[in-house]
Amino acid sequence: MAFNEVPKNVKFPQIEQEVLKFWKDKKMFEKSLDKNRDKTPFVFYDGPPFATGLPHYGHILPGTIKDIVPRYQTMKGKFVERRWGWDCHGLPVENLIEKELNLNSKKEILDYGVDNFNEACRNSVLRYTKEWEKTIDRMGRWVDFADSYRTMDLKYMESIWWVFKTLWEKGLIYEGFKILPYCSRCTTPLSNFETNQGYKDTQDPAITVAFQLKGENETYILAWTTTPWTLPSNTGLAVGKEVEYVKIEDNGRFFILAEVMLSKYYKDINQIKIIEKFNGTKLVGKKYIPLFPYFAALEKEGAFKVVLGHHVTTETGTGVVHIAPGFGEDDAEIGKKEGLPAICPIDAEGKFTDEVWDYKNINVKKADKDIIKRLKDEKKLIKHETYQHSYPHCWRCDEPLIYRAVSSWFVDIQKIKQSMLNANSKINWVPEHIKEGRFGKWLEQARDWAISRNRYWGCPIPVWKCECGETHCLGSIEELEKLSNGKVSDLHKHFVDKIGIKCPKCGKTMTRVEEVLDCWFESGAMPYAQNHYPFENKKKFEDSYPADFIAEGLDQTRGWFYTLVVLGAALFDKNSFSNVVVNGLVLAEDGRKMSKRLKNYPEVDYVFDKYGADALRLFLMNSAAIKGGDLLFSESGVSDVLKNFHLPLWNSYSFFVTYANVDGWDPEKNMATTFTNPLDIWLNSFTEELVSKIDASLGSYDFGKAIKDLYQYVDQLTNWYIRRSRRRFWKSEDDNDKKEAYSCLYNALIKFCVVVAPIAPFLADYIYKNLKTSKMAESVHLCDYPVENKKIRNYELEKEMELVQKTVEMGRMLRAKVSINTRKPLNAVYLITKNEEEQRLLKKMESIIKEELNVKNVIYEKEEEKLVSLNCKANFKTLGKKLGKDMKEVAEIISKFSPKNANDIENGVEISVKTGEGKEYILIKEDVFVERKEKEGLTIANEGSLTIGLDTTLTTDLIEEGIAREFIRHIQNLRKERNLNVTDRIVVQFFAIDRISKAIKNWDKIIKEETLATEIKENQNATVTVDVDDENIKIDI
Repeated sequence: MAFNEVPKNVKFPQIEQEVLKFWKDKKMFEKSLDKNRDKTPFVFYDGPPFATGLPHYGHILPGTIKDIVPRYQTMKGKFVERRWGWDCHGLPVENLIEKELNLNSKKEILDYGVDNFNEACRNSVLRYTKEWEKTIDRMGRWVDFADSYRTMDLKYMESIWWVFKTLWEKGLIYEGFKILPYCSRCTTPLSNFETNQGYKDTQDPAITVAFQLKGENETYILAWTTTPWTLPSNTGLAVGKEVEYVKIEDNGRFFILAEVMLSKYYKDINQIKIIEKFNGTKLVGKKYIPLFPYFAALEKEGAFKVVLGHHVTTETGTGVVHIAPGFGEDDAEIGKKEGLPAICPIDAEGKFTDEVWDYKNINVKKADKDIIKRLKDEKKLIKHETYQHSYPHCWRCDEPLIYRAVSSWFVDIQKIKQSMLNANSKINWVPEHIKEGRFGKWLEQARDWAISRNRYWGCPIPVWKCECGETHCLGSIEELEKLSNGKVSDLHKHFVDKIGIKCPKCGKTMTRVEEVLDCWFESGAMPYAQNHYPFENKKKFEDSYPADFIAEGLDQTRGWFYTLVVLGAALFDKNSFSNVVVNGLVLAEDGRKMSKRLKNYPEVDYVFDKYGADALRLFLMNSAAIKGGDLLFSESGVSDVLKNFHLPLWNSYSFFVTYANVDGWDPEKNMATTFTNPLDIWLNSFTEELVSKIDASLGSYDFGKAIKDLYQYVDQLTNWYIRRSRRRFWKSEDDNDKKEAYSCLYNALIKFCVVVAPIAPFLADYIYKNLKTSKMAESVHLCDYPVENKKIRNYELEKEMELVQKTVEMGRMLRAKVSINTRKPLNAVYLITKNEEEQRLLKKMESIIKEELNVKNVIYEKEEEKLVSLNCKANFKTLGKKLGKDMKEVAEIISKFSPKNANDIENGVEISVKTGEGKEYILIKEDVFVERKEKEGLTIANEGSLTIGLDTTLTTDLIEEGIAREFIRHIQNLRKERNLNVTDRIVVQFFAIDRISKAIKNWDKIIKEETLATEIKENQNATVTVDVDDENIKIDI
């Protein structure tokens, strides 16, 4: 068989398009599924994205992980369903429609009609599906879009009802009145983990207010707050039990505050007149006059008194906290304990109600200015400043949240917390620290989950209530149809809210509660709902639960990962997934969030079109992001992948195809089964080692290590095996050595393609398709993942080659140190090691060392004194105190130590010295510095037990040989630039100064052999200028 010619100027995005067409035309994804359909399943849950926005790098990163693992497991013989999902409900969709319809409040939505609003959401929710499919397809990810699940579908929603009712029957659902983070723009409470997604630095007014004590002349308690709008709802003041307070006089008025906070309010605290000092307990029970008149009547119910507060600190403020039990968790807890009434005089949109008549219909945050002005006019404002802090905002509409008392439905997390912790203990987290760190700590501190939303486009809570107090929870369509005597075709709010059921207690009509479920509840239920469990696919689900693998970003530790764990523990008392890979954030190169406005990152399509998807995949997988860290995205980083991975691999592939076609080598006819050349035996062994390493890395989700090993292999294949084997392919005779070289390189390329296929699916399949025989699988993605063949491993040869490469690397470093390039031959390299096994291996590989370092001789020594002089000096820092006046004399003795003394001291042998007066001192390793000085004409390097020295003396013969080598290199480069075939013969022309010309003539025969030149002649009209031995010369062919 003849291989297709390899394009010389490869464009990787272009060949990826060819591969995409091949996959589509030949239905490769479908074939990969069919191949293993009856085999052991590997279960993968794909978290549903919102289709209301376009995919970006934050999707490409986890998407790459979600593609690598299923591809790998498929090649390992598992059946991996890759079902796509769409998150269709919730605020992201509603906010989009509100903007499009110019609806700015709950009232406007109700006036527009919930049915019209919901249908508008339904019609727009999947608007970007085509763009998503295009991007996912282009990145090389194989998923099943045709059978995707959608959280708004009837069957999916019915399973959610089953989940809710199951939790209800287990006593895990309750309705409660609690302080919750609340978005007045979206008119709904949020869960704690949603709140954690929206923190932003913001500036709020920070005011200190004077509360006048009753029955005490002009005496005020000072309290500090950053929420002035909550002051009309104040019903108490909290002080600290252990805090020391002072009563001071200030211009005829008396103020009470924590003593340690005085400096925050007065420049010179020494001028303050302190009337009294006392502990916080002395203030407890004192009553004060309310700041505002709206709820003054509540004094009879226990309002407006001083109480103890567990949360009072002296880090900010005055050491006194204003308590509004309707607007804060701590406030509510203290209020309940101390009998302080809870007031919440705001409506669903965050506006003051009629009870606060001066500010009614004004949004609470916007009322801050008016409230502060009033306090100032009434001389109740002591200090007004601006406070910058991190404050929660709505994760969807960006409005600042408020904390308020809200009626909501909850999952009782406390009852299942131990089950959740047990579930987490069985999960393999990558990176591992998240298990007991970010996620584990979140579980330990988890509060009850607020799952209801006062919205419209979502899965309705399946609870019907009667005015008599009867409550009924439904868990299926069949149950609703039976109780309502009607057909149910849609479970959305604007359908089921019209359905009443007869109350079994009083006979009246029960109506559904108004809330819908948090969309996180819906996505957390995807393992069950995507299968319409338990109504269908019961056995399929139960046999495949929990999932083997999931992957998402770090933010999902308080999102989807959390809800999966909650519902898995609540429903089945087990973990929902066994392995999870958590990626970090992708930021712009400047470290900021990627922003279209700032244009601080390249668009995904641009990167695909310029560099290709494989380059992007490798870049992402070779970053801190796969270990949960942040990735600063850089276009140059993607470009480096082409330079350091794609092109070296492509050049190796091109080299093989070019010469195999020239020689007519056919893998179906000429494949060698035994190998004699050490390089072939080594590469075969090294390839099997790669198989073992990558298999282990992908099996343990260690993508970073896999990428590192793949890069190393490509480097060794190109810069070691092929570079050292070139002449075996170039030579004209077809002998067994050439046959073995082709067979070895062919096997390496084929096996590498199969190994790398899950990570770089395009490049792997493109190369594989051109190299494969007729008996091989149609696509690399239909191949079985290779298993290490230990019989091929040659561990001793691997060790030998590793030692040789280390020696060569040290030698090249020494050449660079003295600015003598490798093309210039040197007389000798000295190898010094006391390790006899090491010396044996080096001698075995002597010919390679000679070639690689371009030296005439390799000289072995056991003692480094042959190359360096060892000088010892006293360490005055350690010896000074010990020796005192004898320091100078002992330092002189040390300076005369022999090489043996120097070696002994370095090896930890204690040395005894005596002064002229007969005093004896014991010297240890830390007391002596051993310095090495290279002997003239040598340059030395040491690593571990191996010391290497290069003889850097250049004779005339050596210089001329180096000139010839440089000349050959320039001619070879010119052949490439002129696009000559490897077999083309040439005439070489040159024009140079005498010493360069003489060297070229003296090496005429070698130059002709290496460059395939029939003639070498001088011609002053040669056109190409090159540098040879620091001289400009002209060459041409």
